[in-house]
Amino acid sequence: MSPLTASAPSTLVVTATASGAVPDLSRDAHGRLLLRRAPDAEPLPVLPVRAFGLSDPGGGLSLVGPDGHEAGWIPRLDALAGPVRALLDEELARREFAPRIEALEAVSTFGTPSTWRVRTDRGTADLVLKAEEDIRRLGDGALLVTDSHGIGYRIADVRALDRRSRKLLERFL
Repeated sequence: MSPLTASAPSTLVVTATASGAVPDLSRDAHGRLLLRRAPDAEPLPVLPVRAFGLSDPGGGLSLVGPDGHEAGWIPRLDALAGPVRALLDEELARREFAPRIEALEAVSTFGTPSTWRVRTDRGTADLVLKAEEDIRRLGDGALLVTDSHGIGYRIADVRALDRRSRKLLERFL
């Protein structure tokens, strides 16, 4: 398979090869990410969207055009290296906001809705847990806690939390 092959008339499959061929991505003067699908083609503004952002962040990545349709597909993000990988990582970091909970400091009540005071990698925050269903297990001891505003807070490994935090959390699991 060549590094840039059309899987459908409107979608470009982008693969990194042993020869080092990578997608032609750049930024314009406004900071938008651009994909050039052919050497003589007009660059297309795109947004990277992970296929499985929580369970396989290094996996498939869709490049979505301004019309909301997929303009390109990267089968394995972790197979890319160099400046293209740096561009994609930078863009994904801008778009993905998921603070990591390091400790539960307090909860207002053991029923829902409940206000939690948490310490995250981005500082202390208060979040409102609307229902127990807003805590999702991700596997390997990881959890995703979604607050009343739709912000997802990650707990990388429940077992790594301090004893008090685990005890507070157990009441909701």
